[in-house]
Amino acid sequence: MSRYDDVLLPLPGSRGEHEAQQEYDTTHRALAFYDHQVLTYLNPLMQQFIAQQEMVFVASADSGGECDSSFRAGAPGFVHVLDEHTLALPEYRGNGVMATIGNIRENGHIGLMFIDFYRTTVGLHVNGKARNVGSGELLDRGNISPELEAAATATGPMAALLWHVVEVEEAYIHCAKHIPHLQKLEKPIHWSTDDEVFKGGDAFHAKSCGRPWVEASPQVES
Repeated sequence: MSRYDDVLLPLPGSRGEHEAQQEYDTTHRALAFYDHQVLTYLNPLMQQFIAQQEMVFVASADSGGECDSSFRAGAPGFVHVLDEHTLALPEYRGNGVMATIGNIRENGHIGLMFIDFYRTTVGLHVNGKARNVGSGELLDRGNISPELEAAATATGPMAALLWHVVEVEEAYIHCAKHIPHLQKLEKPIHWSTDDEVFKGGDAFHAKSCGRPWVEASPQVES
């Protein structure tokens, strides 16, 4: 019996990726990666890494499997480590579409990708299940750090609409070899603004493009 067939000690990853590993003869490398790099919790260095990051890429999907990938940013440490098994990610005011919130309501599976472009060029994957909670429910957990309490009670443009509490299932490195080393330049950040200039305007000239849900809508006489 191979390690892929051991139901008592299941390996990380999906059946599909295990089948692909065997098809493309990468089983040996994949097993070494699972055994040496994949954890089911955040070890102290992973927690320290997250506390230094000011951006994260968020992957989610609805109940039908339709996917969405989104970028989130904040002050360093804006994603809070509650404990080795739990993260809290704030949802700030955005374009009003609420794609990530909506997906999590239907399907709690979430993938977070932290990348340090400026120092180590190392990345950290955190996969797990998320649920949406208000600031009050988050504070009711108890044992909250002063930094998280300040973030959960913030007002103005940095007030969180809600929080995504993520129960960690997998955490593992994204190696640095293909991540570019970038230089950070100063840029004024206008949190939660609706100013089209600061938002980037119609950068892809999408306003004038056709949309089937608009074209098919009945015209309402004025």
